[in-house]
Amino acid sequence: MSTSAQTAIPPDLSTVQTLAELFAWRVAQTPDAEAYRQFDDVAGQWTSYSWQQTQERVTGFVKALSPLALEHGSRIAILLPNGLHAVCMDQATQACGFVPVPMHALDNPASIAYILCDSDASFLIAATDQQWKEIAAAGLDLPALRQVVVLQKTLDATALPASCPVMHIDEWLSGAAHLQVNPKGPQADDLAALVYTSGTTGKPKGVMLTHTNVMSNVKAVVSRVSPVITDVFLSFLPLSHTFERTAGYYLPIAAGACVAFSRSVKQLPQDLLEVRPTILISVPRIYERVYGVIQTRLSASAFQANLFNLAIATGWRRFSRSQGLLKGDGMTAFMDSLRWLVLEPLIASKLKNQFGGRLRVAVSGGAALSQAISQCFLGLGIPIVQGYGMTETAPVVAFNAPDDNDPATVGRAVDGVEVRIGENAELQVRGPNVMRGYWKREEDTAKTFIDGWLRTGDQASIVAGRVRILGRVKEIIVTSTGEKIAPVDLELAITNDAVFEQAYAFGENSPFIACAVVLSRVYWRELARSLGLNPDDKASLKSPEAVAAVVKRIHGLTSNFPYYAQPRAAVLTLEPWTVENTLITPTLKLKRNNLLAYFEEDMKAVYKR
Repeated sequence: MSTSAQTAIPPDLSTVQTLAELFAWRVAQTPDAEAYRQFDDVAGQWTSYSWQQTQERVTGFVKALSPLALEHGSRIAILLPNGLHAVCMDQATQACGFVPVPMHALDNPASIAYILCDSDASFLIAATDQQWKEIAAAGLDLPALRQVVVLQKTLDATALPASCPVMHIDEWLSGAAHLQVNPKGPQADDLAALVYTSGTTGKPKGVMLTHTNVMSNVKAVVSRVSPVITDVFLSFLPLSHTFERTAGYYLPIAAGACVAFSRSVKQLPQDLLEVRPTILISVPRIYERVYGVIQTRLSASAFQANLFNLAIATGWRRFSRSQGLLKGDGMTAFMDSLRWLVLEPLIASKLKNQFGGRLRVAVSGGAALSQAISQCFLGLGIPIVQGYGMTETAPVVAFNAPDDNDPATVGRAVDGVEVRIGENAELQVRGPNVMRGYWKREEDTAKTFIDGWLRTGDQASIVAGRVRILGRVKEIIVTSTGEKIAPVDLELAITNDAVFEQAYAFGENSPFIACAVVLSRVYWRELARSLGLNPDDKASLKSPEAVAAVVKRIHGLTSNFPYYAQPRAAVLTLEPWTVENTLITPTLKLKRNNLLAYFEEDMKAVYKR
């Protein structure tokens, strides 16, 4: 018996109340349309799946879950890379009235073990049995865990912990294929997910999101972006993050659009060319990487750099006029239209082709996009719309629309969501998308709300209905001289230069601001050789001459900041900060507490000089 037969099919999207209903409704609407596309490594080609084919696979997962006889609302931990297995596991969990606990496939074992323990997960599906072995080795007691299923099983049974049975997915699915099931689906106020915050500081907290929270946000985003059945999304952000879950996974279901799963971030440039997406959900770091590559190429030719900058300036004025942000320059507009006849095919079209050539919406969220990058991409025709949200708001609070786009802001609040400015310029949010609270953390939940409004922790202003993010309430460095500096602004200014791949500003309770920077290896080799240093010797990174040269370059990038905010010292490294080494979150935000510990000795040395 199919899952869809057990879920009443709503007549239209406006009446859909749960994610289980959303999927059933989509399958009924367009059963034969392309739903998902992923690369088959064995066949060496992309393989497509229709909504009906996907639903049949989901039914198999539902059947396989039934022998465990789990209680309604049981937590199902999903530790898988983006792909059809992750979709089917999530949809089966929803159909059964269980609660998905999505986790990042590259997170460290100790963090995963903590989430399994804190959520009281009854079931875990992971990519490999080696992952499970490492999770178990973290030493946390997991009494609620009843079953582990893996996509790849390579270890001998004696090498795995005996505390929980481990099955290969094929064995798990085939063993229940003969069963007849009648799953009890969720209600609108049931939990649709327990999503653990990425934890830029401290232990991650489980955010309780209901079906009402998520569905209200999906419907609001649909009305702002207006995706259609012919759209193709390229998914590469982890499905463990609410931004991708809502905007890159549930939104396409509502629209009937296809989602193609990128093979990896490393292969993203090739996937963009092959998939040719029309909608891209991304974080600023991806655009920063493309921008960095462009700047590196342009550094070899002053003529090419000047031509590129002329194209950006011309295109930016054209974009600003189209959005009503620039008026009263008729002669300049005429000249720009003539220049664009040359610059568009020569410069802009080449950049657009790098994204597949047919991108109509590129959503940027998760962090601020610098003005330089925003002007570059929008000026050259990449239709980036910035938004704002957080896990606790399922996640979208506000964002720009393609035809109503002021990139200096994060746009207007979406339908049904209210925003206001509270004490210390803090942005506060109220609406059907706001979480129920934090799992098992009543005190933390109480602190997060004031008079029924969610405290975001972000400072903002609201002008003419548009939200402008100013910084973090708590993410402020206070030096020993009493000066206050927003580190994110500094870091954005530094990483606008392609030679700095990552930057972390510090100086709390210290006499001046300093920073740690990850240098591009090309730049480092050039700098080291110009100073007569061995670029392969790690000790060269601590050379006073090298540090002085880097600090001088940073001063040039931060010259618009007050003197007390400009870094006076730097720690140089070539090793990138990654999710795997726990120095950034899955959405590429800095984990400041972890970086503070990682560079502790270097910081002490900086302030001893």
